[in-house]
Amino acid sequence: MSVRSRWNRFGLVQTAALLLGLGLGCAVVPDLPLATRLDYFQMPRSDDVWSPKIEGWQRRERFDAALIEPLESAPAVESAGYSAANEQLPDDQTDPEGLRAKYFRFRAERKRDLARQVADWIQTEAKSHYREDGPVDHWATLEETLARGGDDCDGLELLAFHALRDLGFAETEVYRAIVVRPSDGQHHMVTLWFEDPRDPWVIDPTGAMTLGMPHMSELADWTPIKVFSERLEYTVRETPDALAHNP
Repeated sequence: MSVRSRWNRFGLVQTAALLLGLGLGCAVVPDLPLATRLDYFQMPRSDDVWSPKIEGWQRRERFDAALIEPLESAPAVESAGYSAANEQLPDDQTDPEGLRAKYFRFRAERKRDLARQVADWIQTEAKSHYREDGPVDHWATLEETLARGGDDCDGLELLAFHALRDLGFAETEVYRAIVVRPSDGQHHMVTLWFEDPRDPWVIDPTGAMTLGMPHMSELADWTPIKVFSERLEYTVRETPDALAHNP
């Protein structure tokens, strides 16, 4: 990719974000793929156009969560840390047929199955519960979405986001994400599960961007620009090595 083409693409993304900084909108036409090496967890700049809207939603989401906290499921189980038993480990810990490898393989397969079930469920329910926002794109909280009986992509996405967290996925694994289609500036909200921090799985609540649960690298026509939760916010940028490989 030339310097000119790379900066043209970057300019399209930034222009789209500026034009739609006060509203998100939801994609309505399915599209397909392009992989780049991205760092999903860069701190946002002080003038980031998305930060005020994200911060506003975060405050309301935390407030609503405190009200319904007694009804929420138990927190995720933390991974086991260092144990004295590690001093007595056998030498074959890298054996793919060893118990350690079998355990982690089984756990990973079950987590993927569970995440795919969440994706299938929300994409099915979205057909009955999609609601247009109107002229003002209000980012609903989970409680607002449930009370209203539906929402557009940014409200329905919360069901996938919270379902994964409630089902035991760690807070460091699951985030909300704003993605943009540079070809037309269309924005969309999806859930990202970072089983691999370099290439997360995508759960699109409405199926407008994709169905099932593909990796972000498989969706070449879409670019992630923001990753956040009810407490954290990050900006997605190309990694230095990606820029070096696209002079």
